[in-house]
Amino acid sequence: MGFGEDEESAAAAGSARKSIFRYNSPLVQVCLIGLVCFCCPGMFNALSGMGGGGQVDTTAANNANTALYTTFAVFGILGGGIYNILGPRLTLFAGCSTYVLYAGSFLYYNHFHHQLFAIVAGAVLGIGAGLLWAGQGAIMTSYPPPGKKGSYISLFWSIFNMGGVIGGLIPFIMNYHRSKAKSVNDGTYIAFMIFMTAGTALTLSILHPSKVVRNDGSHCTNIKYSNVSTEVVEILRLFRNWKMLLMYPAAWASNFFYTYQFNHVNAFLFNLRTRGFNNVFYWGAQMVGSIGIGYFLDYSFQSRKKRGLVGIGAVALLSTAIWAGGLANHLHYNGGRILTDKLDFKDSGSEFAGPFVLYFSYGLLDAMFQSLVYWVIGALADDSETLSRYTGFYKGVQSAGAAVAWQIDAHNVTKLSQLIVNWVLTTLSYPLLAILVILAVKDEEKVGTKKDNVDDFASAKSLTGEGTSVRELSQPD
Repeated sequence: MGFGEDEESAAAAGSARKSIFRYNSPLVQVCLIGLVCFCCPGMFNALSGMGGGGQVDTTAANNANTALYTTFAVFGILGGGIYNILGPRLTLFAGCSTYVLYAGSFLYYNHFHHQLFAIVAGAVLGIGAGLLWAGQGAIMTSYPPPGKKGSYISLFWSIFNMGGVIGGLIPFIMNYHRSKAKSVNDGTYIAFMIFMTAGTALTLSILHPSKVVRNDGSHCTNIKYSNVSTEVVEILRLFRNWKMLLMYPAAWASNFFYTYQFNHVNAFLFNLRTRGFNNVFYWGAQMVGSIGIGYFLDYSFQSRKKRGLVGIGAVALLSTAIWAGGLANHLHYNGGRILTDKLDFKDSGSEFAGPFVLYFSYGLLDAMFQSLVYWVIGALADDSETLSRYTGFYKGVQSAGAAVAWQIDAHNVTKLSQLIVNWVLTTLSYPLLAILVILAVKDEEKVGTKKDNVDDFASAKSLTGEGTSVRELSQPD
């Protein structure tokens, strides 16, 4: 995909060409954070994607996810500041360790059916996930060179979602001959815990951004560590930052739809082993979607702003088609045909095909939507400190939306209402993202000069009165 082609341009005077496979290169570090997320949130996604955490009763999983995303909303926003203070290793290690506890809580639930442990573990995981995703977002959006952010985002997304593919195979294989089973076996949860433990250990290989060197000799940041007072002020300013306000609906929508897709498509229509089978393709579709949109956002047009606008339009059209298909599927199975036996990938014949393609398409759209949003965030700045706060804010709002979605489902809001709200939220996001691209995204040849950064500062201040420092806006690429 050409990850190294443009990194060697605009090299500092006298700097020699460097391998993109250096341990301290952006490519290697993005691959490492991809592997971390493969093992931890990738396996978590596979667990959640089965619907109900692999249980027949979704109540425990709904309540655990509500607790999870409530604390995630708070620590997602705080996570960027914590990352800037502690650095990547401590932040990511602390975050990943909480995933093991969450998977273990469902192993416990398999035997005792007490949901309190799962709810507490969910709340703890929300804290850890806030730390992990703020750090991941900073690494993925600030380490690559400006002209390759889409490609690096798609690389990360592909490695990360391979975790969902492998994680989907685990319950599929372990429960293959249990077509009538109501919940997954203990070995499924233990396998998830092993992967999550490996991911936690792998966080220790991530370098601080000040030690990561691009091929042109530039660093991701010149700042070693921030301090608490600075981060508190900068995080509070995010709430009146016009760029973040325009991104708010996209952030809210981007995890809101998981509840409907996992519980009311996968868990509602398919039996246990087929849910695992479906997840292999759901997360595999995410790899395809992220690669496609990432390549388009980097290479389709010379103008970065034009690439962003056309990309938003393309994803919006695809989104409309997929949600319309979801509505047709819902009306078929909830208003017409009565589903007496859940669909099985082997036994249901042609009836399996339509819902399966829909679920695959939901995965495709999820990756394209979120990769698009991350690309827009990455186009707003180049320094690690600013982008860690931006991505932390995005993940915080995203998690607040998810907490509401899981609780909506726990209160038995109708499937049709959930589908319509998801469709409206994603549709509302596209014009606001387009406005953000028009106002805030510059073409590569205009990026990185102090004059441009000061102009951005003046424009933002005139719109909202925010006081971001010129020092922050003038960080090196």
